Amino acid sequence: MSKTVCLAFTGASGMPYGVRLLECLLEAGSRVQLLYSQVAQVVARQEMTLDLPARASEAQAYFRQRYAALPGTLTVYGREEWFAPVASGSNPPEAMVVCPCTMGTLAAIAQGLASNLIERAADVVLKEGRKLILVPRETPLSALHLENMLRLARCGAVILPPNPGFYHHPARIEDLVDFVVARILDQLGVAHALIGRWGDADAGEPRG
Repeated sequence: MSKTVCLAFTGASGMPYGVRLLECLLEAGSRVQLLYSQVAQVVARQEMTLDLPARASEAQAYFRQRYAALPGTLTVYGREEWFAPVASGSNPPEAMVVCPCTMGTLAAIAQGLASNLIERAADVVLKEGRKLILVPRETPLSALHLENMLRLARCGAVILPPNPGFYHHPARIEDLVDFVVARILDQLGVAHALIGRWGDADAGEPRG
């Protein structure tokens, strides 16, 4: 059964995780509601030479063309599009993932702020008891970072730092990305075959 997932890109390093997650969700037939910050546009250009359009309508056309062969559906919302479904508890997604997640966004969510649509959508998901997954990419972590993460974990959020394992003998950067994306998909309950599972015969085999 297809899921409705809100996916947000923010300005932390790690954009390949978010873009690969988007692709996998659409490949699985999910209904994806995509949000991204202005700084995420800068990071996407720097890390992936990917130019994310500033206008939501242009971004939607771009991604729909890029992933036209995939069965999922995609809707892109602007940062101040307060009439988007994700802004209200009357129409929340089944889950939300912020990937990558800046420490600023994480802190804002931990304090219950909602100064933009990403923060508001996360607040809605928490208050409605839906799954919120945050993928913070920062190191080292200060006590403030850790306290904010603990506060969110106590509220039911999943804190999933992008820490790839090596037991599957990664041969490429893509294998490391897929390891993290696989863990996110597991949390969402979305089936995938990105990497072998621990204890399976192919657990140590990199993706071909």
